Amino acid sequence: MKPLGLLLVGLLVINQSIGVDKKKFKTCSQSGFCKRLRDFKPERSQYVADFTSAKINENYVLVDVNTVDLKSEQKAVLDKYVLKISSLADSTFRVEMQEVEPLYGRYTPMLTLDGAPKPDTLTEVSKSSDKLVLENSKGHRVEVYADPLKIEFLDLEGETAVVMNENSQLLVEVPRERKEHEVFTETFNSYHDSRPRGNEAVSLDIGFPEAYQVYGIPEHTDKLNLATTTSGDPYRLFNMDVFEYELDSRMGLYGAVPVMYAHSPKRTVGVFWHNAAETWVDVVNSADTNVVSSIVNLVTGGSGRRVDARFLSEANAIDVFVLMGDTPGDAFRQYTTLTGVAPLPPKFSLGYHQCRWNYVDENDVRGVDENFDVHDIPVDVIWLDIEYTQGKKYFTWDYSKFPRPLEMVGNLTAKGRKMVIIVDTHIKREKGYFVHEELTEKGFYITDKDGKDYEGWCWPGPSSYIDFHKPEATKYYTELYRFDRFPGTTKDVHFWNDMNEPSVFNSAEVTMPRDCRHFKESAPEGATGLDSYWENRHVHNEYGNFHLRGTYQGMLDRTDGKYRTFLLTRAVFSGTQRFAAVWTGDNMAEWSHLAASVPMCLSLGVAGISFCGADIGGFFKYPDAELMTRWYQAGAYQPFYRAHSHIETKRREPWLYDEASMKLQREALRRRYTLIDFWYTLFYEHTRDGLPVMRPLFQEFPKEEAVFTIDDQYLLGNKLLVRPVTASKARSVPVYLPGKDTGTVWYDVDTYQRHLANGYIDQPVNIAKIPVYQRGGTIIARKERVRRASSLMADDPYTLIVALDSDNTAVGTIYIDDGETFEFEKSNAYIYGKFEFNGNELSYSFIDPASTYPSRSWLERVVVVGLRAPPRAARLQQAARSDPLHMTLHEGNGVLVVRKPGATMTEPWKIQFSY
Repeated sequence: MKPLGLLLVGLLVINQSIGVDKKKFKTCSQSGFCKRLRDFKPERSQYVADFTSAKINENYVLVDVNTVDLKSEQKAVLDKYVLKISSLADSTFRVEMQEVEPLYGRYTPMLTLDGAPKPDTLTEVSKSSDKLVLENSKGHRVEVYADPLKIEFLDLEGETAVVMNENSQLLVEVPRERKEHEVFTETFNSYHDSRPRGNEAVSLDIGFPEAYQVYGIPEHTDKLNLATTTSGDPYRLFNMDVFEYELDSRMGLYGAVPVMYAHSPKRTVGVFWHNAAETWVDVVNSADTNVVSSIVNLVTGGSGRRVDARFLSEANAIDVFVLMGDTPGDAFRQYTTLTGVAPLPPKFSLGYHQCRWNYVDENDVRGVDENFDVHDIPVDVIWLDIEYTQGKKYFTWDYSKFPRPLEMVGNLTAKGRKMVIIVDTHIKREKGYFVHEELTEKGFYITDKDGKDYEGWCWPGPSSYIDFHKPEATKYYTELYRFDRFPGTTKDVHFWNDMNEPSVFNSAEVTMPRDCRHFKESAPEGATGLDSYWENRHVHNEYGNFHLRGTYQGMLDRTDGKYRTFLLTRAVFSGTQRFAAVWTGDNMAEWSHLAASVPMCLSLGVAGISFCGADIGGFFKYPDAELMTRWYQAGAYQPFYRAHSHIETKRREPWLYDEASMKLQREALRRRYTLIDFWYTLFYEHTRDGLPVMRPLFQEFPKEEAVFTIDDQYLLGNKLLVRPVTASKARSVPVYLPGKDTGTVWYDVDTYQRHLANGYIDQPVNIAKIPVYQRGGTIIARKERVRRASSLMADDPYTLIVALDSDNTAVGTIYIDDGETFEFEKSNAYIYGKFEFNGNELSYSFIDPASTYPSRSWLERVVVVGLRAPPRAARLQQAARSDPLHMTLHEGNGVLVVRKPGATMTEPWKIQFSY
């Protein structure tokens, strides 16, 4: 790097170190299209449908829509559009609207959908000049009104659940030919955006009658339930590198997932705004205007509740999926049916990850690894940040610090551990660097507004960025992960894609200029003008997904598709879950950031991205022993469990704290490992049902209004309730136990104390206590023999925790396979089992009887919690076995322990109780 480059990067880092600089990032009033569209509030919409043109196919209808001049008596037609409404499987609709003869094509995201949506039937119920009524196979109706255009989606009770353009804020800006001397340029902080196509933004208002709250549109740092935005900016969806982000903010962050859910005791519905351009979202909740709510309630006899949203995007088409619910789980599943689920992760990735920017050399890595063993602390992965490379050049090693990478990796894998290393999206522009020279020669870089290879600044200094829209460029990048192209890696080296918003230090809003050019595969033959490429403004939020797809495919290809992969990303968009896990970015060692990790991951979870976590201890600053301990305790119950810290922070591995704190942190880690198969089962079930692993309370208790705004506690599956301690020196925490209307029972996992759900309780805590409760009626499998890595626990025995409901019953599941290959898909090499307790019998059977796996795990212990009367005897029945079992009753808390049944997990069995 040139001295000037070093100076510039140094100044950037110093400048950023003082915290988020809001002046670097636009507000709505500084964003030309946001200000323009937000001010667009006509009394009447100028969009009119012509139902004489309606053409109904098997699953969609096409309708001509015109904009008319409302000032003329004849309502002269200004622009012509085609409206397409499609009926899709799983109670989903799609609404698309584009110009009939566009000057330039409009971009549709290419990687968000997990294949083409499956169609459902759409039939015409009635049609007049004023109204068109359609119906899908489930009985959901769509009512389209002509003048002005309005679209209502009715639930199965015939009530309007979603309505579009009721507030007349539909707007499609039609690009025009630039007139001589006309200027389209927009400037922000001295950065000029050429905007060659002029205005091309879109806007649509979407109402949710009867809704109490709306959720989704991550990534932001405020509450799970979205706030009314009439005061201040809308929520922003624009992927950016926001250094030292602040909390309780609607600013954009690293991710932008444009899916929103509206919930009430009556129903849950959702909308997915299928657009990769910068987007702002306004929200108005009628609960914030009590007078209006009261009037609506009086007139309609309804709840008087309603939420209105408005989506405003800089470019692309009107393209909206409507998810008709009607439960939270239904709506969440409908979204993942469209965008995909997280693939079953390799089992090690659910263990603990130890990271730092940076472990400086092989000796450092060896010392960290050995200290986990010395202090009897489990860990599955050691990570390397950017300093492992030769001068910030990815797919290289700094051999002065890491002279024997294969040996280093082998030392870890010999203990059952793995390694993750970082590969960012920027490529160093340095003569002799093989990746840069090959990308330049092949013409695979994104270009600037003049068609030259774009050059920005990131960690290496001068950098360029791969144009993944070129299929050949993606293929080239994918092949870089081959073992012969990246020596020093093995199947046990996995990857981390950071800075992939993309981050550009010397550009507007620390990201790529909007007028940079991407390859347009669908460009008209021979096109050379504006219609021959996409601008970054069109594809921006999806860029990270293209990067991830290349990495993910490269990791699969290097082993010919035999082994599963682990990949972590910072940039997030719809569909990201199909490729990578996500972390919440550069947080701080502060109690408020620990607390914020819960709603941030819950918000991502309902948006399809379950594999979420936050840097344990905070990336910036240094956590004291109490905060670090509480963060380890909280992180043990979040899907992705990694400690990470900034290069300038004090080292903070568990053994560097005092002895008492280290023991508490070790205990938190051991709790994670006892539940490793529980986590693995949750992720497997996510692949089948598409539901979040980490769930908001309203998902499981959708009619209990008190839980609609609770986001400081959550559920893992439907079985564990977790309430992290997020305040210093806490002696008690309020915990809401949901299900009071259904007689739900909760058991403290430490004491087995029984609580009948009745709202809030005051739970005493000390520094060793984190409130976690198992739901009555569930069975959880644990592995009590914690070893140094999860792979070494594969054949260890199970302990079943059977927590009984008020009917003296419980159910649970278990998933078992080899933890790393795709044999579970290719040859049904897995076990998916079900546990059932009915008071007289505990049984184990197979949900998928055709599958099989030679597990050597066995049943070591059964703990039954909440028995009303203890049995006199118990007997195991498995195949030809019929053995009496030894039991112990703990009368103080009514817990029955059945010791060493010895049943194998490869065949069904029963434990029969006699009274």
